[in-house]
Amino acid sequence: MTTLPATTDSLITSLSRNVPRVPRHAVQRRLALGILAGSAVTVALVVTLLGVRADLGAAVRGFPFWMKLIYSLAIAIGALAATARLARPGIPDAQATRRLWPLAVPVLLLGGIVIGELAGSPAREWAAMWLGHSSKACPWLVLGLAVPLFCGLLWSFQRLAPTRLRLTGALAGLSAGGWAATLYCLHCPEASALFVLTWYTLGMLLACAAGALAGPKLLRW
Repeated sequence: MTTLPATTDSLITSLSRNVPRVPRHAVQRRLALGILAGSAVTVALVVTLLGVRADLGAAVRGFPFWMKLIYSLAIAIGALAATARLARPGIPDAQATRRLWPLAVPVLLLGGIVIGELAGSPAREWAAMWLGHSSKACPWLVLGLAVPLFCGLLWSFQRLAPTRLRLTGALAGLSAGGWAATLYCLHCPEASALFVLTWYTLGMLLACAAGALAGPKLLRW
């Protein structure tokens, strides 16, 4: 076995002396703080610029509201969990990408609801179900509302150590988009699963793409 030079041995000893213990779940807490800070700003934007839907009290007693909220929240939490894993250096590529499959579950489940929705509706109503009243604005509003949340996650990463910057940025953007879509439910009156699957998902994917572009530049350490 090769013996380390005394100077190298001393250096290792000095670097490892008095190293503070990292609290358990420190990464998760850091990310949660970033999400909470971003959510506060996003909620303020929804309330002041878009407005909370007037029938929110009645909407929360119906299926469409919870369908939208659970779908976007599942994407947000799944992407955030994947982001937390990538915040630690040394995770093998295969392990990092293999654990992304849960993100497909809410998409597939909502797709099943869409099939049932279309099967129970006349074909002449499908276009209206797909476009709703806000299809042109919805993806861009989700993207815009995701900006404060993405900034909150960037703050979280100041004390973390991601090494796959583009993938981490993409997942952080997807998580921000999912949280933004969840909070957008406070305003959005659309009730079609087909609308949600198309336009909510597009908004989240736009946030994901923006995060992938920004990651290599903003997540360096």
